[in-house]
Amino acid sequence: MYNLENKNIIVTGASSGIGKETAIKVSEYGANIILVARNKEKLKKVLNKLKKGNHIYFSQDICELEAIEPLISEAVKQTGKISGFIHSAGIEMTIPFLNMNTDLYSKLFCTNVIAGFEFARIISKKKYLSDTGASYIFISSIMGILGEKGKVGYCSSKSAIIGGVRAIALELAAKKIRCNCISPGIVQTEMTKTIFNTLPESSVQNILRQHPLGIGDPVDVAHLCIYLLSSLSKWITGTNIIIDGGYSIQ
Repeated sequence: MYNLENKNIIVTGASSGIGKETAIKVSEYGANIILVARNKEKLKKVLNKLKKGNHIYFSQDICELEAIEPLISEAVKQTGKISGFIHSAGIEMTIPFLNMNTDLYSKLFCTNVIAGFEFARIISKKKYLSDTGASYIFISSIMGILGEKGKVGYCSSKSAIIGGVRAIALELAAKKIRCNCISPGIVQTEMTKTIFNTLPESSVQNILRQHPLGIGDPVDVAHLCIYLLSSLSKWITGTNIIIDGGYSIQ
């Protein structure tokens, strides 16, 4: 039912967190994975954890936007046309609004939004796109819906993903491309652990109490990605799926 054999899937942010776990899980369902992230050594470790297949990796800063199309072109040469794309790359900043500046906004939006939209735009060209269409998945955040103090840049970038996905889905439907968004709550990743280490214990416990089903695991998001990549979700596009352990209904 979740057969992804012979599908070639690009995953950004594949060296850690949600991207890493998703790449590993998607490979278990038969897909060939194109890993993209900056850290070459971490990418090699992820590559070694993938199930047998025609997997490759690219050590690349995705905010070097001019490098995206050559990367996709080379990926297609090595694996075949693209059937799916998961934009998991993202950065988080907790900075008071009055301390924000244009450079910080640019950095957040380039990584979280613009680079992902560029990947999707370029993959959608006939020479790169699978003849059977594709499924694009953008990892947003519950913070793109609810907001939080000190995260105006992060929240607005994640909100932009949600809005952009709706428009992309409408434009690409004729090409048999589905485009959806996933908005996780707090998930146990390296980034989350780093943030928790900067907070008082009382603040950490308060965050934990706000999640009725507890803090999520990257595999929880990975399983949803597998569903959205599969034919079982063939009538789903332009939506944002919240997966947050009940955080947003508190």
